Amino acid sequence: MAICEVCGNDYEMAFEVRAAGAVHTFDSFECAAHKLAPVCDNCGCRILGHGHQANGRFFCCAHCARLQGHTALADNAGTQP
Repeated sequence: MAICEVCGNDYEMAFEVRAAGAVHTFDSFECAAHKLAPVCDNCGCRILGHGHQANGRFFCCAHCARLQGHTALADNAGTQP
């Protein structure tokens, strides 16, 4: 069994994630996201989808990016009906 590095649970179905040259052990995707997912520089939520990046800062959506002055970002690049 392996111990989750976030919650400490000793779990027989734990898994490893290799990221940025390091190996991490987790018992759930929730713990992996808590440890590895970037945080929005505006609202503080974990970015689990594509998100946005501007000038080295991460944002969960274009709205948060715009609130921080990055007006060129958009959530939907398609045309609106």
